[in-house]
Amino acid sequence: MTLFCRPHRDDVLIAVGGLLGGLLLWAVGLYTQGARPLGGVWVLLPLVGTAALELLRRTAPQPALVLGTCLLVLDQFTRGNLATVVMFTDLVYAAVVYGTPAAARRIPVTTGLLTVGATIGFYAWFQQPEALLIGVVTALVSFAPATTGALVRNHREEAESARLRAEQTALLAEMDRSQAVVAERARMARELHDMVANHLSAIAIHSTAALSLDDPATTRQALSVIRENSVDGLAEMRRLIGLLRDTGGRDAPTAAPTLSGLEALVAQARTNGAESGLGCTLDDRRAEAGPLPAPVELAAYRIVQESLTNALKHAAPGTVEVALSRVDGVLTVCVTSPYGDRRGPRAPGSGAGIIGMRERTELLDGTFTAGPITTPDGSSRWRVEAQLPVNERTLKT
Repeated sequence: MTLFCRPHRDDVLIAVGGLLGGLLLWAVGLYTQGARPLGGVWVLLPLVGTAALELLRRTAPQPALVLGTCLLVLDQFTRGNLATVVMFTDLVYAAVVYGTPAAARRIPVTTGLLTVGATIGFYAWFQQPEALLIGVVTALVSFAPATTGALVRNHREEAESARLRAEQTALLAEMDRSQAVVAERARMARELHDMVANHLSAIAIHSTAALSLDDPATTRQALSVIRENSVDGLAEMRRLIGLLRDTGGRDAPTAAPTLSGLEALVAQARTNGAESGLGCTLDDRRAEAGPLPAPVELAAYRIVQESLTNALKHAAPGTVEVALSRVDGVLTVCVTSPYGDRRGPRAPGSGAGIIGMRERTELLDGTFTAGPITTPDGSSRWRVEAQLPVNERTLKT
């Protein structure tokens, strides 16, 4: 099928140029050989045939070389045309450049052996130093274009390999960038949820209480809690916006919250849950001293914050217990709250809180559990527990 493909424009130009050049040499009577058995216009047959084969130099390079070799042999029985020889060298070159990989390896070796054989054979036949020139001509006609084609092909293959490697590198870089964007969006979503959900939940519950209870004192207290949570939520939002802008210098965002702020967080939760009959206690039993990695402190703080938010939304009246311990290089955060039916106003949940806590824990190679439990005294409670390893990897994070 490749024999009938439309020839390339450059191949047409080469064929036409070679044919016109050969006709010009024939017209002026310039030949490469003396008297031969086939004289007269017989010299045009190899010329026209080789020019026609130039049209196949890309689409069918190996058949073109085989037929071109036959025409070159035929040309030796005529007075010879230089254009035929030049076009044959181009067929050798094209067979290496555009042919199969096996042909590209085989043709230079074959032409090299042919050159050596022709040199030795003609020298042994004529016993004259001038016979070595036949070997030189054979090398120029066959071996030289074959080795040139091999060099060009190797260069093209190396360039193509480099291009493919560059495309793969660009693709991997784009994949890394996309994954980084997704991870950053997930991190911002967790931060936004954990920072704002606590305050908005308290605002929703106390505003509902203020609207449903016709008691000036209760309304005033609820409005005080709403105002306090609004101010704190606005401050947290400004901090998050500062982190996103990353302005640096004097106006750079404040540091991320640490476990030293848990007492204030629990006290705020105690104030927010007072109207619902919800109390909060903090039991910090960390036996091991020493600083914690910043990612571990932030994850532990956010897990406690989200657990308190969920308790404010859903827990029955009672006491929410927050406990921390650090043993054998593992920081354990445990928050338990009353589990059961609850009366009074409730804030709607999005379902993203537990997912966010689990993601924070898994990012640090920790373990996370959340669900109802039954205490020894028979009461039902909801427990959230996260075990965060404190190892060299998290210390370097």
